[in-house]
Amino acid sequence: MSAGRWRRPWLFNRRVGLALLWTALLLIAAVAINAAGIRMAGSIDGWQRWMDAHAGVFLVWRLLLYSVTVWGWLWMRRRLHVREPDGVAGQRLLRVEIAAVVAVLALEASLPMQAE
Repeated sequence: MSAGRWRRPWLFNRRVGLALLWTALLLIAAVAINAAGIRMAGSIDGWQRWMDAHAGVFLVWRLLLYSVTVWGWLWMRRRLHVREPDGVAGQRLLRVEIAAVVAVLALEASLPMQAE
């Protein structure tokens, strides 16, 4: 097998590197916030009770986050349709939109199941 066959230029470009860096930073921030919350609450059970007591605030936060994401998506979609007026980009976007909506619905549907 040639070495060129295994090269993936899209995997080692700057955008992918930045996306991986941001993902790692967000993961580290989430772990740090949870560790600090557990420490402040005194235990994992105390942290869980605090999170349960503030579930409404987290719901508002998620709805705000979803709203900003939809606004950004619509802005990007309009720009893409201006740049690529053919129907191919629209078909790709439709598939991604359906997958995103299904993923969000699955995540939100799983939250009440975890509380039981």
